[in-house]
Amino acid sequence: MKRIVMGALVLCGSLLGLSAIVAAPTPLKPFERGSWQQVLHAHAGRPTLVHFWGVTCGPCKIELPELGAFMKAHPGIDVVTISADLVPNLPAATQAMLDQAGLSAAENFIFNDGYAERLRFEIDPSWQGDIPRTMLIARDGSISTIEGSAEAAELDKWSAEQLGTAAGR
Repeated sequence: MKRIVMGALVLCGSLLGLSAIVAAPTPLKPFERGSWQQVLHAHAGRPTLVHFWGVTCGPCKIELPELGAFMKAHPGIDVVTISADLVPNLPAATQAMLDQAGLSAAENFIFNDGYAERLRFEIDPSWQGDIPRTMLIARDGSISTIEGSAEAAELDKWSAEQLGTAAGR
């Protein structure tokens, strides 16, 4: 009888935990092993800007709203953000910063692996973890990397080349 009661308690606890997850889904996707290839595959043939940033990164706090403005001005460019902080997962702070920057509608990920070096290696074997970092993926799949803060003029020029339009917002 004890086993049945214990089993029922465990099952109820599991269902309650599951209902809490279902009731409050987070728009942040976990970035795990294999996620980089999934991003590349999902956006194949489309110009895509992938921005790596973090809640604890000073320059990122300035750059995120600029990226939000870029996304609004360039709807033909897919925008993906990946919070790559080395500090423990900060989903609430991450989502708040994305919302404030106007990036809620972007495809947003957060590193979700205790071994961040492995994730970075999958993306770029030479990446040491510095953020901000922006990768511009052209329609043909070629990738240009901007280490540090990206300049708006550089992003506008790349966007115009990808979309075949005049540069500028």
